[in-house]
Amino acid sequence: KGYAAHERGTFDEVTKARAGAIAAGSQGPQERAQAENVLTGALRSLFAVAEAYPQLQAVQEFKDLSENLRDTEDKIQFSRRFYNGQARDYNTALQTFPTVALAGTLGFKPSEYFEVEEPSDREVPKVSFTPTT
Repeated sequence: KGYAAHERGTFDEVTKARAGAIAAGSQGPQERAQAENVLTGALRSLFAVAEAYPQLQAVQEFKDLSENLRDTEDKIQFSRRFYNGQARDYNTALQTFPTVALAGTLGFKPSEYFEVEEPSDREVPKVSFTPTT
């Protein structure tokens, strides 16, 4: 109730970014990283809007959202580490004898690592639902 156009646009941006991140799930690691970076930026905007409304800060749903985001970020970091570990093992295997003799002939290519290019995208979004002084 009473959302300004900017705030409504922020919610639309989060929805589109989330859909983009889900759709990028079937693409390569660089495309997925880019989609997740867009989602992270949209979430930061959403929390800035939430902080502008102190009456929302005490709502249990926002507190639950904060906890769920922290858990989700932990899972994403674990998955990135797991994927990169598997990519490293695969790439090492491609360079090890006897695999190296067959890999080139059969068209096996090194796997890309899942990397986040912007340092700010590595940070977990700060979520605070307590009034600031």
